[in-house]
Amino acid sequence: MTRTHFYTATTLDGFIADEHDSLEWLFSQEHEEGGPLDYATFIEGIGALAMGATTYEWVRAHLESGGGGEPGGGDPGAWPYSQPTWVFTHRDLPAIEGADVRFVQGDVEPVWQEMVAAADGKDVWVVGGGGLAADFAEAGHLDRLMLSIAPVTLGAGRPLFPRPFDLRLVELARHGVFACATYDVVGPRGA
Repeated sequence: MTRTHFYTATTLDGFIADEHDSLEWLFSQEHEEGGPLDYATFIEGIGALAMGATTYEWVRAHLESGGGGEPGGGDPGAWPYSQPTWVFTHRDLPAIEGADVRFVQGDVEPVWQEMVAAADGKDVWVVGGGGLAADFAEAGHLDRLMLSIAPVTLGAGRPLFPRPFDLRLVELARHGVFACATYDVVGPRGA
């Protein structure tokens, strides 16, 4: 059964990026390979991806500057995903040569169904951002939050999950300087 995950890093105060969409707070943390919520292990089980326009533009900008997208994502400057990727956007964005990227807008329901079919038994990853993950949750299509919590606070920025939802803790571990927490999505708060 295909499950949909929001696998991301967050600050202790619940932000996935600062006010300028920077992840410098994340890249300045010590990172270890392997262990709980290891990226290489996680990505092996993923068959399709969803991301918002801001995340897509961030990845594209880092590719153009010679950096990679995700840690462990392959050659610098190359699209880091072999999976088909749906980008939710309300504006025209440039495509990336050689990347299987599909630009969509509107309700997540029909797109999620396409993603599950394309995943072919593997899972779906909501790469970013938090608003898109909440849209999937509101549609009943977000099963799990997988969080690497960094020992840093920002005070403001892009929130991890901008709407009230109840979660159930499934697993808690330590990976270097990160607290790793996995939660099942229970449903909208107070529902």
